[in-house]
Amino acid sequence: MKQLFFSILIIISFSLFAQNAEETEINEFIDEWHQDAANVDREAYFDKIDTAGVFIGTDATEIWSKDEFYEWAEPQFTEDGKAWAFKAIDRNIYFGKKSKYVWFDELLSFSGGTLRGSGVLVKRKKVWKIAHYVLSLPVPNEKFRAVLKAMEE
Repeated sequence: MKQLFFSILIIISFSLFAQNAEETEINEFIDEWHQDAANVDREAYFDKIDTAGVFIGTDATEIWSKDEFYEWAEPQFTEDGKAWAFKAIDRNIYFGKKSKYVWFDELLSFSGGTLRGSGVLVKRKKVWKIAHYVLSLPVPNEKFRAVLKAMEE
């Protein structure tokens, strides 16, 4: 009985260690992706997005394939471009059963305030890629109606 208990304990420990290592890898990947934009490195930034990736921006019209997003972002990633600089304040990562897919949500700090991002990563040939990302503006509940009214104007 003791042997069974210790065997189960060891298996759980290895599983948690592997997941923690993978969570660290994923956090570093997403942080690098945001840093690529801050560094105005378009190639590195877009290399992290899957070929079938989708990026959804804050405007209702911003639903882009990787290629569409690449074209839209071109002026932002020029020598004198500014791109954008997001820094994660908080991030939650959720693992699928086989760890080929993970999804996450994050609060982001930038020069204009706070944004929310959420995304899905897929592992392709042992490399994480962004399959889907949504950038949104979190609105406090008490200001929601005022924001809706401002949007109507």
